[in-house]
Parts: sequence; structure tokens; C-alpha cells
Amino acid sequence: MNWTKLARLVAALALVLTALVAIGCGDDDDDGGEATQPAEEAQQFPADTTLGKIQRAGEITIGVKYDVPPFGFLNPQTDEVEGFDVDLGRFIAEDLGVEPKFVEAISDNRIPFLERGTVDLILSTMTINAERDLEIDFSEPYYIARGRILVPKGSDIKGLQDLNGRSVCTALGSTYEETIRERAPDADLRLVDTYSECLELLQNGAIDAISTDDVILTGMIIQDDSLQMVGKALTTEPYGVGIKEGDKQLQRFVDQVLRQVEEDGRWEETYQKWVGRHLNKQEQPPTMTLQEALQLGA
Repeated sequence: MNWTKLARLVAALALVLTALVAIGCGDDDDDGGEATQPAEEAQQFPADTTLGKIQRAGEITIGVKYDVPPFGFLNPQTDEVEGFDVDLGRFIAEDLGVEPKFVEAISDNRIPFLERGTVDLILSTMTINAERDLEIDFSEPYYIARGRILVPKGSDIKGLQDLNGRSVCTALGSTYEETIRERAPDADLRLVDTYSECLELLQNGAIDAISTDDVILTGMIIQDDSLQMVGKALTTEPYGVGIKEGDKQLQRFVDQVLRQVEEDGRWEETYQKWVGRHLNKQEQPPTMTLQEALQLGA
């Protein structure tokens, strides 16, 4: 990341921290704090397996977003990455008995990071779909987002049909490249590396709208309440943990951890900690299966 982007992210995320102050401070009496502690000693895996190698190294490398509150964002006050995806990554590391190492994974490099072994897992607001499943494996869905459109309040854009002839931003490598091209073919599509760039373009009046997942857009509204989501849900976006193709042992382990997190209440605590308090609603863990996610849009 260059210094210009870093300065921009620090300025934007400082505003997020004002809204997330109770979260960012990491108070010991936070409801989700105790739930992050491992309940028992981690199972040990054979040294020649993926999980055994991770245990021997003492850390698991996880790719997350650095600019997408409330799922993954770099806290400029602590220089630590935080959010819903980050907490799920910590749960996985704790059950394996290792430390999590978080690295920035933007939409366009998530799959290459897995293929090259740069990371062990991707927890980066990544939608499960059949095309990606040809290149990598996924966990069972851990969150269901909806595609929406973000505009300044007072905009005459009210829905997808109004994007034709207008400029709309999304991230390179996201599912919205195809969605906008197919469903609003006359839109002027602007592709950037990170969603923070989309937000800056919208605030500067350089574009008319942003299209991505509703929870990502919620993070932008937290930063700038002059913005609003419009129109009906465009898509259903089941998030999954990205895993290197063919690593069934790691896939099974991640699924096991996610099931535990959903059953013992940590999922709901984590959702409320990062997402629910800003949407003023509670949510249950998703019931959609991996196969159902892969069949969406097929």
C-alpha cells in the first residue's frame, strides 16, 4: 500500500472508529471477549498434514480486508485489524492452538494468494460462487449479504435500472463486475482495487453510485451519513472461507469450527458486536449449505 492510500485510509477509518468506539477500544467487559478464549487444548495433527505444518509454525496466515468496516478494517489507533471476519479468523486459530497472522487481501488478489500459498485461508467478504469454486474450495457459508446500491441522499438513482448512463464503482475482482455489466449494460463501470477508493470517488462527486454488499455499504454510511442505500436487493451473496483447492482436511476443520461458533452463541455475539448494533437488528447464523450457495445463479 502506498503512503497516499495509507493516509486516505487513516483519515476515513478514524471516522469509523468514532462510531465503533465501544468496539475499537477492546474493553475487557465486552460481551464477545470471553467467548474468544479456547475452551480446551487444541487437537494435535500429524506433522506432514496442512494442519500439522501450521501447528508446527505456530501461526496461521489469514487474508482479510483492511478497508471494509465492519468486517475487516485497520484500526489506525492500534494498527491492528479488526472486524467480523477477523474475529472468525481468531476463532479458527484458537481452535488450532496457533496465533493468527492477518494480511491484507483485496478482492482481486484473494484467489492468487491461496494458489501461491501466500495465505492459508481467506476471510475477506468473499462470495461463494461456482466460477470461483473451480479454482479454490470454500467452507460452508458463514454469512449471507445482499447486493445493494449506495448513493448520496437526494440522488435520482432509485434502483438498478437507473444506473444505465451513470457512473458506478465497485472493486476489481468482485461479483459486481458481472452483475452490473449484465443488468445495467449502459452503466459507466469504474473498477478500483479497494472499496475505500469507491467511497472517496463518491464523496468527491467523481461517480454517481457504488454497488456492493449491503454490509460493506453500511460501513460507508457509518463513515458518512450523507449517503444512503437505495433499491431492492440485487443479489444474494453467501460468504465463505476461501481454502486452497483440494485441501479437504483444512476445509473440514474450518467447517467444524464454524459449526461450533454458530452453536455456542459466538456467531450471534460477534454479529451484534460488529454489525447488528449499526443496523439495529439481530441475526441468526445462515442455514444455507455450500451446495445451495454454489447453485445460486446457476
